[in-house]
Amino acid sequence: MIPFTFLIKRLPFCRGNLIHHTYCDHMSVAKLSHGNIKINAIYGLIAAILIGGFDMFWISMSYTMIIHAVINLSSADARHKAFSTCTSHICAIVITYVPAFFNFFTHRFGGHTIPHHVHIFIANLYLLLPPTLNPIVYGVKTKQIREGVIKLFFREKDILSMR
Repeated sequence: MIPFTFLIKRLPFCRGNLIHHTYCDHMSVAKLSHGNIKINAIYGLIAAILIGGFDMFWISMSYTMIIHAVINLSSADARHKAFSTCTSHICAIVITYVPAFFNFFTHRFGGHTIPHHVHIFIANLYLLLPPTLNPIVYGVKTKQIREGVIKLFFREKDILSMR
């Protein structure tokens, strides 16, 4: 992240300071400059590909080893429980990385073909969707939470029917 600071610092700024997002990111600040931002764009793209690729590689390797270990378990119940846990983790990974990649590619390559309000909506989904859905993904798998939610809805339904 430190090179981004120096890449931005070298740029000349003389235009307005309005970022067309609800949050500040490297390329949004770079686009405010009237200088050549090609190096910023290339570095940002390489960093995103390397970080995303590194993450995906190690996640894939981890799950390959986990699946191999789970398949070798003798108990069907243990295999089911392990796969159930893996399902929650994979869902959490998907709801984190899909909006991130979608945001990255629409921001970089969408250009002027995608309306501005769609860019903002996608950027907000990228920031808000994972932390919002993670408790739901893991909570559904937790028996006590699932039973508590069911009791809450049935109790509320019973109260409404008594009126």
